[in-house]
Amino acid sequence: MLKLRKTSLFKKQYKKMISSGRYKEENFVEILKKLVNQEPLDEKHNDHSLVGQKRPVRELHINPDWLLIYLIDDKQLILTVVQTGTHSDLFGHKQQF
Repeated sequence: MLKLRKTSLFKKQYKKMISSGRYKEENFVEILKKLVNQEPLDEKHNDHSLVGQKRPVRELHINPDWLLIYLIDDKQLILTVVQTGTHSDLFGHKQQF
């Protein structure tokens, strides 16, 4: 089981996503539980690493247009949720992780 860390940016973005009323918290919680418990995700979530990053950052789809960017430190057993949002929120302008 991984220890969970949330960046302050993630917390702000997550609150915005949930308060919009378009996205369900249950969908996020289901994914988060699987990540923390290191369980495999369904293919529909399109979990993959982001190319060209300095750190081993990964991205997955909670819903078709709700993304989660995260990284896992296997040595310290820490899951860090870095950012969340829509495609345009996260990739509409250049982001650095």
